[in-house]
Amino acid sequence: MKKLETERLRDRREERQAEAWDNLMNDLNPEEVPARGQHRIKDLVRQAFSLKSDTADYDVIADRLDNGGRVSGMNLSILFFAILIASIGLNTNSTAVIIGAMLISPLMGTIQLMGLGIATVNAQKFKKAIVGFLFQVTTAILTSTLYFLISPVKEATSEILGRTSPSVFDILIATFGGLAGIIALTRKDSTSNVIPGVAIATALMPPLCTCGFSIAGGHWAMLGGAFLLFTINTMFIMVSTVAILMVLRMPESETSTPELRHRLQGGLIRNAIIVLVVTILLTVLAAMQNDGFTTSNILEMSTLIYE
Repeated sequence: MKKLETERLRDRREERQAEAWDNLMNDLNPEEVPARGQHRIKDLVRQAFSLKSDTADYDVIADRLDNGGRVSGMNLSILFFAILIASIGLNTNSTAVIIGAMLISPLMGTIQLMGLGIATVNAQKFKKAIVGFLFQVTTAILTSTLYFLISPVKEATSEILGRTSPSVFDILIATFGGLAGIIALTRKDSTSNVIPGVAIATALMPPLCTCGFSIAGGHWAMLGGAFLLFTINTMFIMVSTVAILMVLRMPESETSTPELRHRLQGGLIRNAIIVLVVTILLTVLAAMQNDGFTTSNILEMSTLIYE
């Protein structure tokens, strides 16, 4: 009798555990409910990190990216004010002001729209986005250059100098930030604090305004570093955007062809590799200089070892 009660208690406990597991899995993805007892740890992990369970409709995603990448009206006005705010923040060495400029800058939306054009193999959308992006970049550099020509403060602050020495870590920040940003935009509920965080982490406006400072003062080495940092952020936000949109299987445009797909996506991969290699080389050279190593030191050491 006691043995029978023990078996009943064990069976009841197993049923409760199976029911609790089923409820957890249903909360993660109610549309895919396996039979009771068929759940495994890998299923739990797969469902927990699934990007498709709460993805918005493709049309909604496309509309959000189109609106964010529009270069006219409100977005253009906001860009102009963001340029001035970032320039003042850099000039006065104010981190808080620079963060404010990054939060309101619409540049990331245009980059994500270029990513949409590549992911959906839509050459017309990509061309329109890149033309708008180049217009934004030119406007930012010209406006910031004029500001720094007029400004009585000509010294390079620490905030300016911090945007002139990019490294491999900036690639990682831009990649992870870009992934977080596009994932947030493709959710059914896009109201979150992810986008502002991404805008701060993947700084786009400060490097451009640093380019303006460099041109105004004739600091050409600083200009190269600042523009490389901006290129890194732009390139790897775009790569992240394309990657997530392809994972979500955004439908390709009606004008898509294998040749066009190869040209757009292959070009993105090629350019990303070029930027990656250049950044790695510069990072290695900077590390060697900080450690007291130069090319001549290495040649001397090689000669001693050989002898």
